[in-house]
Amino acid sequence: MMMLKMVMYMTGKDLPKELLYNKDYSWVKIEGDIAIIGVIDSAAKKVKEFVFVNLPEKGKKIKQGETYVSLEAVKWSGHLSSPVSGEIVEVNEKLFDEPSLINRDPYGCWIMKVKMSNKEELKMLMNAKEALEWLKEK
Repeated sequence: MMMLKMVMYMTGKDLPKELLYNKDYSWVKIEGDIAIIGVIDSAAKKVKEFVFVNLPEKGKKIKQGETYVSLEAVKWSGHLSSPVSGEIVEVNEKLFDEPSLINRDPYGCWIMKVKMSNKEELKMLMNAKEALEWLKEK
């Protein structure tokens, strides 16, 4: 995980303003009670190419901060923690065959969709400006 953190703060790219972010390099798009979750651009691009993704099971209950996905690249492997709590209602099954989709289109390629059980948790996430500042401080 340390290698990922080291490469993350080196980028000064803007982050999409309509998304929320956690401190584990995940983005969150809110659609009603559903949180669509993926990996931020700087993580996906710096790791070069993901070669394996261990997706969570549909129907699984997950808590904010709990590991939701394991990712492997040629020279890196790690886990990301969920930005929200709830029930996983869908996983992006395309990633089983093509995990590198995350690298090619990080904001278009989501990992899972969660029916949130506690929208108050969204207050713990960062907006784009806060996330960019946080990345620069790392």
